Amino acid sequence: MGRIKHSVFGALMLSAVFALSACFGPPAPAPPSTSAAPGTVPTPTGSSAAPTSTASPAPPATPGVTMGPTTSVPPSSMPVSPTTTAEPASPGLPEQVAPLTIYYIAIDDGGISGPLIGCGDSLVATTTAPVRFTDQVGPSIGALLANKNRDVGLSGLVNALYQSNLTYTGGQLDGSTITIHLEGQFMLGGVCDVPRVKAQLEYTAMTAAGATSARVLVNGRPIDEVLSLK
Repeated sequence: MGRIKHSVFGALMLSAVFALSACFGPPAPAPPSTSAAPGTVPTPTGSSAAPTSTASPAPPATPGVTMGPTTSVPPSSMPVSPTTTAEPASPGLPEQVAPLTIYYIAIDDGGISGPLIGCGDSLVATTTAPVRFTDQVGPSIGALLANKNRDVGLSGLVNALYQSNLTYTGGQLDGSTITIHLEGQFMLGGVCDVPRVKAQLEYTAMTAAGATSARVLVNGRPIDEVLSLK
């Protein structure tokens, strides 16, 4: 009876040892250590793949502005501005400084102060302050047409062209005849102003050009034709 108890007790002790061995077996092998940073997939050993580069983020786009590709132009392909060569000045009249001669009217003078014209008037030469010019005709006719006063200072002379709207556009000397071109229209105070304005223009042009006769064209027509309609 005593032997049976010892055998049962021994069997129970042996079963307990096997149960503890099953719960506390040899430790599982530790996972191999790695130096890769968290979240980084390590490159397999022996792989020949090149490391992947990370592109820098593009700068934020400005609203309303479209950015196009930037092209670098080699210095050798930059356009070169052509060199401008000044043309030689065409030969002309020499520049000089001298007074201009302008003609006005002495009403009812009877030819005492100058050439007799029209309704018993005289044509009288006056001079301006010195003026710089090369062609004297243009400045002289221009000064006459620019005067919009009827009375010429305190001289007692009259400008019959003061109401007219005329512009000098050019002139040419052909032998002893000077031709001047005007554009615009006459504004006269009566029939006696017809010979007055014609004489003022013709004598001023002749004196400036050193000519002995003058031809005046207004809007391409002879002055006599234009004034005949006044």
